[in-house]
Amino acid sequence: MRRSEVLADESITCLQKALTHLREIWELIGIPEEQRLQRTEVVKKHIKEEKDTTILQLEKDLRTQVELMRKQKKERKQELKLLQEQEQELRDILCMPPCDVDSTSVPTLEELKLFRQRVATLRETKESRREEFVNIKKQIILCMEELEHSPDTSFERDVVCEDESAFCLSLENIATLQKLLKQLEMKKSQNEAECEGLRTQIRELWDRLQIPEEEREPVEAIMTGSKTKIRNALKLEVDRLEELKMQNIKQVIEKIRVELAQFWDQCFYSQEQRQAFAPYYSEDYTENLLHLHDAEIVRLRNYYDVHKELFQGVQKWEESWKLFLEFERKASDPGRFTNRGGNLLKEEKERAKLQKTLPKLEEELKARIEQWEQEHSTAFVVNGQKFMEYVTEQWELHRLEKERAKQERQLKNKKQTEAEMLYGSTPRTPSKRPGQTPKKSGKVRKMNTTTMSSATPNSSIRPVFGGSVYRSPMSRLPPSGSKSVVTSLCSGKKTPRAAQLRANKENLDLNGSILSARTFKGFQI
Repeated sequence: MRRSEVLADESITCLQKALTHLREIWELIGIPEEQRLQRTEVVKKHIKEEKDTTILQLEKDLRTQVELMRKQKKERKQELKLLQEQEQELRDILCMPPCDVDSTSVPTLEELKLFRQRVATLRETKESRREEFVNIKKQIILCMEELEHSPDTSFERDVVCEDESAFCLSLENIATLQKLLKQLEMKKSQNEAECEGLRTQIRELWDRLQIPEEEREPVEAIMTGSKTKIRNALKLEVDRLEELKMQNIKQVIEKIRVELAQFWDQCFYSQEQRQAFAPYYSEDYTENLLHLHDAEIVRLRNYYDVHKELFQGVQKWEESWKLFLEFERKASDPGRFTNRGGNLLKEEKERAKLQKTLPKLEEELKARIEQWEQEHSTAFVVNGQKFMEYVTEQWELHRLEKERAKQERQLKNKKQTEAEMLYGSTPRTPSKRPGQTPKKSGKVRKMNTTTMSSATPNSSIRPVFGGSVYRSPMSRLPPSGSKSVVTSLCSGKKTPRAAQLRANKENLDLNGSILSARTFKGFQI
């Protein structure tokens, strides 16, 4: 065999070994099959010497690629190791079990990407739990300080006393932290409620006992806060005031009775309901009587709180109803047409507005009361009766009052009409002439009486068919006392209205005396 052939055979053998070694590297670093085909195609092009590449150049290129791949393998394995270490550290902080990863194989680019994402998620979880832990820890410390509570369990000591970085941020520990905080907050709320109740009791006793301001000021320092020291001081003050209350039992009971009366008014208690609490009327001021009053005021206060919205609605209706009655009274007053600076127009507008809003308010209260009665299975009473019955009764009383007033007006008008028909219109008081003094002569009074009695009902009948009005046939005496002149008024001539009115109101002057004459209206022809 020639030497050239031998060299060719050796070259082929070396190429095959190189390709085999190249495939092993591809397999080792995890290059997928599709990329292997692409890379093999590249090697094939180099072997065909399409670019006039020699075998030596090809070998050099292949060795360069091998070195490059070895470098990539090393870098990937180093990154994988670093990611594994970070993941394990985060899992230890979060108290999570380790993740099994084959560290002998070379990871693909996709696997490294997923690994990075997983580590980033763990890091975000750690930061989130760390922030939650720090916030809860601060609140726990504040609650413990307020409650004057020292950590008495290993977990509480780990939370409060140990380094934050050493705390395990597991879900279980976070849940336990939240539970501990709720317990402390509940205890704190209970203490605050207890202290607030003591303060309310102190203020009530101050008012009942009429404690002066100078005695209250030293206690103001404990009227805020809920620490144990403050709570104990509040209890001592309550005990002192309770003892003082027993020493002034009569004054305290009378003070409570004032409060009871106020609650009775606010709850719209009827007289029967008020009288049902017999101790209110007792004058035997004993400790037992005080306890009964205390219990009743507590019961009434709770009763008012439960019904507060309804009572406020009823109170609003009561105020609107009183205003409505006031407008009704003014509307029937004849003097209201005297314009008092524009008040009449304003009152009419308010009255019209109230006539619209009052029925609407009644409907709203009716719906709310019906719902309340269904929820509580009991009737809602106002002044001893159901509210809607009470409203209906008020409207009925208002209607009866209007009817009574109307009948009174009609009766008054009827009597006035009958009096005018019988006696005529009420005459005006005549003005006295200067220098004249009426004489009190018995003869004149007798004549006057006769003149008045001579008037018949027919003398005051007014025309109803539009006929002429004539004066009654009566002589008219001259005012100067001269000779009497008899003037017939039955001539059939019409008398003007103004002259008739003057004639009706003239006085007769007889012998220097003034005689008031009754009005005689003309007869109808």
